[in-house]
Amino acid sequence: MGLLFEGITVGSFAVFVLFVAALLIMNEATRRSKVLSVLVYCVLPVVLAVLVFTDVLGSPTGRTWFGWVKVVSALIGVYGFMLIRFTKLGERKFAAIFPVTILSLNISEAVYREFEVFANYKVLEVDPGGIVILGGVWNILNAVAGILCIITLTGFVGIKVSRDKSRDMVWPDMTWMYIIGYTLWNFAYVYNCISTRSMYAGFGILLAALIAEYVFKRGVWLQHRAQILSLYAMFSLSVDFQQSEYFQILPTYNESGLMTISIIAFLFNVGVFTYMIYTIIRDRKNPLKEEIYSNTKYYKKSLIANNLNQDLKLLNSVKE
Repeated sequence: MGLLFEGITVGSFAVFVLFVAALLIMNEATRRSKVLSVLVYCVLPVVLAVLVFTDVLGSPTGRTWFGWVKVVSALIGVYGFMLIRFTKLGERKFAAIFPVTILSLNISEAVYREFEVFANYKVLEVDPGGIVILGGVWNILNAVAGILCIITLTGFVGIKVSRDKSRDMVWPDMTWMYIIGYTLWNFAYVYNCISTRSMYAGFGILLAALIAEYVFKRGVWLQHRAQILSLYAMFSLSVDFQQSEYFQILPTYNESGLMTISIIAFLFNVGVFTYMIYTIIRDRKNPLKEEIYSNTKYYKKSLIANNLNQDLKLLNSVKE
């Protein structure tokens, strides 16, 4: 981490672990409870917004348009997913259009920001939100990686609701390749454009989403991601947490580090795109109308983890 971050002490590392743990606990608790979901994602944002507008709470991020756009877009995602999970809307085929649309818009916002940083921050500067930024070619590379993250969204027509108490939104065709590609791209984006908070807004919340996916509930990564992002966004706009000495893990602004993570994200997502094209040609599938990774182990494990065994049996019978 020395190339990317500095200020890692025993205290700051312990707080970082607690930060990730708190996100995981809140995500898991709200995932399992509809009532708690409504309280945390519907009632709490209103209360916090009032406190921010009346200056009872607040942070520099809360004084930028981009900060508000991110929290609103993250919450809209959660609201849409809740409607799919807990209402009859989830039974309608057109409902699957919402997750792919909101994720594409979310990525597009970040791609725009990459171009904005490249154009306006040629030297180390502080933006209106108090974030120290350094623009460069790495922004262009990662913007292209973000565009690939949109293009490689496949199989959204197969989004389902799990057949268990939590009624999670399952996207089986979103396999480990896409999840890792998105994670690498998003970390590079945050490191490039929200640099000062990249350990927390980037590495921390992305790590939490991966742990939630691989430890707590497989196949619902987008739901984990939206809820965890919303929790962080509300916290970030309401509390200027980096005033604390325990939140002082900061980027090094090393140009080699900036370039390296953007190149890795770019190359991995080129690989995901290439594999998608290969699979489409090999299996003669339309990624806009059908799932293209239904032959993979990850896809099948996602169905099993969500008590969608009947769907798996139907899939196997069709192949036979």
